Amino acid sequence: MEIRVLEPADAEIYRELRLNSLVESPESFLTTYEIEGERPIEQTRQRLQAADSIFTLGAFKNHDLIGVVTFVRESHIKTAHKGNVYAMYVSPEYRGQGIGKALVNELLRKAKNGDGLEQVNLTVNSSNTQAKRMYESIGFATYGTERNASKWKGQYWDEDLMVIKL
Repeated sequence: MEIRVLEPADAEIYRELRLNSLVESPESFLTTYEIEGERPIEQTRQRLQAADSIFTLGAFKNHDLIGVVTFVRESHIKTAHKGNVYAMYVSPEYRGQGIGKALVNELLRKAKNGDGLEQVNLTVNSSNTQAKRMYESIGFATYGTERNASKWKGQYWDEDLMVIKL
């Protein structure tokens, strides 16, 4: 398995996996398949312009993109000591093989290069026990739960708020 920063040239394969994630796990993401599917591919290319403060990692097996995770560092002066994990996803057929853990560990390794970064936060669907256990095994700790954090088509989902101090 190879893990690397995704580039604009990866936009098509990233978009395909992203759309699959929104069909397979709609409760885990803030956007929807319909919204993401209407975005021009050029927007995806722009989102994959990596920098120290924002980047998306991809996990590849046999040249196939099988998992992704995005890091975004806070930009305001009073919150610049924090970063966030977004859009974590591993294709169902590859779960339980340590790919998600490898992606998050690489995200943390790369994010630590950011001057003054002290912690990384994430939110995870409260019912996603497999993901929560994986985050805990890396060192993330739950510091709260937001009830009814997201709502789609009349269904609410709670989210656990997690943090790791660097």
